[in-house]
Amino acid sequence: MPNISTLASLAADLESGATSARKLVEECLAKIADASGEGSRAFIHVDKEGALGAADAMDRLRKAHAAPSPFAGIPVSIKDLFDIKGQVTRAGSRALEDCTPAGADAPVVARLRRAGFIVIGRTNMTEFAYSGIGINPHYGTPKSVWNRRVGHVPGGSSSGAAVSVADGMAHGALGTDTGGSCRIPAAFNGIVGFKPTQRRVPLDGGVPLSFSLDSFGPLARTVQCCATMDAVLADEAELPVLQPRPVRGMRLAVPTTVALDDLDYEVAKTFERALETLSRQGALIERIEVPEFLDVGAMNAKGGFAASESYAWHRYLIVSKGDVYDPRVHVRILRGEGMSAADYIDLLGARKSFIAHAEARIAPYDALVMPTTANTPPVIADLADDKAFATQNLRALRNCTLINMLDGCAISLPANREGEVPVGLMLAGAGGRDRCIFELAAGMENVIRV
Repeated sequence: MPNISTLASLAADLESGATSARKLVEECLAKIADASGEGSRAFIHVDKEGALGAADAMDRLRKAHAAPSPFAGIPVSIKDLFDIKGQVTRAGSRALEDCTPAGADAPVVARLRRAGFIVIGRTNMTEFAYSGIGINPHYGTPKSVWNRRVGHVPGGSSSGAAVSVADGMAHGALGTDTGGSCRIPAAFNGIVGFKPTQRRVPLDGGVPLSFSLDSFGPLARTVQCCATMDAVLADEAELPVLQPRPVRGMRLAVPTTVALDDLDYEVAKTFERALETLSRQGALIERIEVPEFLDVGAMNAKGGFAASESYAWHRYLIVSKGDVYDPRVHVRILRGEGMSAADYIDLLGARKSFIAHAEARIAPYDALVMPTTANTPPVIADLADDKAFATQNLRALRNCTLINMLDGCAISLPANREGEVPVGLMLAGAGGRDRCIFELAAGMENVIRV
């Protein structure tokens, strides 16, 4: 693995005095302000004074041997979907600009602060989190790390979150994941993104897309970084030091149903190379049919949970502010207007059956393994056409959505070699298997890119 700053290495530098919280914040602020970089598009709001003040406070606490955690003083970014006390939560939209500032931090933001992490700013996102591409017509679209001269999409909806970490404007990011919104931008920017089991992390204080599918998770540079942030978000007493699982003996299932359809050449090549590497290292890999995955398309045919539940939240706001919505988001929300109560009740029943049958099918394996997305990051200019946008959006979301519908947990690891287009490899499991997924991912993250 390249020599990169991790939460653990930064904590060690803070403890030894090799750096300070103020220095870390100043370095991140400088990168955000760099006119040649993506800071102006990756961030909707930068809290320069607040971050510097918090950094000085953490340095004083560390000097007094009273730092709240080893990670106190490390700057992180917060997706614009979350409440931060004293700030307006815009959710990447112009429709909420005149709302009252939040009276309190969202619980996940409060937990990060309590551990001493420093909130450096609010990151850009797909408006109301309703796309896996990451384009935002209101605040601009940050470019993926790949081939910036051309300009590729960052992935969504946590677009600015991923770019902030990849470009060193923050050392971790808080995102959300309803159908891949942590994992897709992680895959498109060569970092790690984690979707926890939904029930582990409270959803209060975040603008909802789908309360059935939403989950709040981290984006960071390594599996251990994500595991550390995840434990803070879940309010777990001890921050985990992962014991990577040996690759030899891992039982991995590759679902051949849906998940391998219509892959870009580079995705298929990189994924198969990773599987071959894992197999040579002793992993037991079995390709299996998962016919339950065929049911997800039918469940989403009328808009699914995202359309119905987002429409319930937006229906009054759309009346007064619908003209300022991104048209591509607006039309997707309005699909929920045509869903009846009976449709929704049928959907609940179908999902319950899907989870039961899919969990039984994958139970013999340590994890599912599949490409995070079917596509590599599309060129931004190629998506001006609505049909092209819709096609690439569905291809980005498809595999990740399977796991949200399963109420499972999943992580995306960079699988490409240096100099290659970013491709993510996703490990996934049933709900509650979070620790296992982290251990498996930690065991293979330094192997699959060889």
